[in-house]
Amino acid sequence: MVRAYIEKPNCIILAVSPANQDLATSDAIKISREVDPKGERTFGVLTKIDLMDKGTDAVDMLEGRSYKLQFPWIGVVNRSQADINKNVDMIAARRREKEYFSSTPEYRHLASRMGSEHLGKVMSKHLEAVIKSRIPGLQSLINKTIIDLESELSRLGKPIATDAGGKLYMVMEVCRTFDGIFKEHLDGVRPGGDKIYNVFDNQLPAALKRLQFDKQLSMDNVRKLITEADGYQPHLIAPEQGYRRLIESSLISIKGPAEAAVDAVHAILKDLVHKSISETAELKQYPSLRVEVNGAAVESLERMRDESKKATLQLVEMECSYLTVDFFRKLPQDIEKGGNPTHSIFDRYNDSYLRRIGSNVLSYVNMVCASLRNSIPKSVVYCQVQEAKRSLLDHFFTDLGKKEGRQLGTLLDEDPAIMHRRLSLAKRLELYRAAQSEIDSVAWSK
Repeated sequence: MVRAYIEKPNCIILAVSPANQDLATSDAIKISREVDPKGERTFGVLTKIDLMDKGTDAVDMLEGRSYKLQFPWIGVVNRSQADINKNVDMIAARRREKEYFSSTPEYRHLASRMGSEHLGKVMSKHLEAVIKSRIPGLQSLINKTIIDLESELSRLGKPIATDAGGKLYMVMEVCRTFDGIFKEHLDGVRPGGDKIYNVFDNQLPAALKRLQFDKQLSMDNVRKLITEADGYQPHLIAPEQGYRRLIESSLISIKGPAEAAVDAVHAILKDLVHKSISETAELKQYPSLRVEVNGAAVESLERMRDESKKATLQLVEMECSYLTVDFFRKLPQDIEKGGNPTHSIFDRYNDSYLRRIGSNVLSYVNMVCASLRNSIPKSVVYCQVQEAKRSLLDHFFTDLGKKEGRQLGTLLDEDPAIMHRRLSLAKRLELYRAAQSEIDSVAWSK
């Protein structure tokens, strides 16, 4: 229990030891040395000097030869049990103590710095010096605490307005703050927006590479689609309908990665909304408004996701609905250069011919993949990211303008804990400012 107090750096230690015992075994000296090894705040006090055996004295201890401390030892003579029983008052006890030191030959030369009265004066002087040395630190601590309290009060916000116009203005200001934080995440001022680029730079290309076009363009599948497309009339030069079916059946699989990119960006935007809400200090003040803003923002993102998915899938469908003519124009030229258009129908379905068709289709599909790899991110950014920056809370603001004062009041239902916290901070701030004024006056007076 004693250690809990004396180990504090501001504590002044009185190491009280009886003079009729060996200082080497003094618990007070031992524990004082442990917490204050330099002795900068330890004062040694010897008691029971008048009870020492005849022929012995405490001069070596009082003069610091037995155990040296940074501050001189002080001897005291307290009331005995007999004095207490006789109701000897403290004034008489102090007078007898002074007479003891001045009349005892061994201690006469030390009498001026012995006794309880001298101990009190030494303690008062030292305490005053300690307090003065601590004043700059106290001023700094109080000033910092005042700044922290003012900052927290500022974050908690002002009390709720009473009129409908004031309430609407407060709600709009809070929403604008949230919207600004959300845009900062997207623009790179705050972290998180870079994850969207990662979808376009890594996730989408990786998903496109994982598409197994080779299975779609296997020899058996190419033969099946080419012959089915010819119907009863075999193709004459190039199996155009067969090419179209092979290309369309391959391109349709790109819809999967396209939809996945839209959903991935939606998830990132949704996560940024949640982060922005948690980072908007004003929303912590109003739980109902926080729920409404979160719901409105997520609902807007879902509408944008649906529009983005529709627009992005249309890009794939456009590629399916109209094939690049230049690609097909090269086919007759290749045949004229090295092929023989007079091959029999049977020969036109041989493995070499079908393998050439599969290779041509794969080249075309890869060309389209490269194009969509660039156009899909543009569509997603335009329909989701840019739209979220432009109109994330537009629908919410429209509905907000239709609300009456009472309905606006339900959005500004401040958490009782925050209200209590604001009052507590205001009281603490008042006390610290009063302490600041008092300490400043002491600092100037010294």
